[in-house]
Amino acid sequence: MSGFSLNWLALREAADDRARHADLRRAFLDALPPSPTLIDLGSGTGSTARALDITDARWILTDNDPVLLKEAARLIPEAATLHADLATDLETMLSRQADAITASALFDLVSEDWIARFARAAQGRIVYAALTYDGGEAWEPAHPADLAIARAFDTHQQRDKGFGPAVGPMGASVLTRALEAEGYTVTLAPSPWRLDQARDGTLMTALADGVAAAAVEAGCEQTEAQDWLDARRNASRCTIGHLDLLAVQG
Repeated sequence: MSGFSLNWLALREAADDRARHADLRRAFLDALPPSPTLIDLGSGTGSTARALDITDARWILTDNDPVLLKEAARLIPEAATLHADLATDLETMLSRQADAITASALFDLVSEDWIARFARAAQGRIVYAALTYDGGEAWEPAHPADLAIARAFDTHQQRDKGFGPAVGPMGASVLTRALEAEGYTVTLAPSPWRLDQARDGTLMTALADGVAAAAVEAGCEQTEAQDWLDARRNASRCTIGHLDLLAVQG
């Protein structure tokens, strides 16, 4: 799986922080023991650790992109960073001692088989998986191509990203079933991006560019996608659906 760019991760971090479901975040923090050890999967530059801001936590940040890990080490020097391939090294990474496993914007990118492996390897530890894309997408004002673009984008989301065919918008529900099969109690809560042009214009433009490019790769007509993109670069608002998940054993 290819890492995301530093620029994209920096652009989205504030929107991610606003979107995280506050009550579920608090429930996760309350479930942790004092001075916990946490493994963050697909950590990028460490945005999950920054967002949770846990006193006296020991973080193990894992990613397969050395550029992102180098930036994570700069931003969170007290954290351990681990270069690893999530597709092949999952069980080895999760064999490490930890109280909890976290991830953000990951479980829509992986396969159902990988999620089953993850659930087995979690071994009863607390799981907090935030910002899993759920397929919801609404832009204002509406555009005639909105539905076609959204369908094409979701088709693109299900392409293999190094883990087998991705579950895409079904990520949170597939993860829920897999964890429940391992004896977990799972709670889901909405965590949508709510973006507006005045505050989030640069992110909205980058998002629209990415959605349009993915839609074309998935078979959408270039002219239709370009017309949609031209309109979306001037959109006033958009909402992108995500789900946060908290799983505890028993």
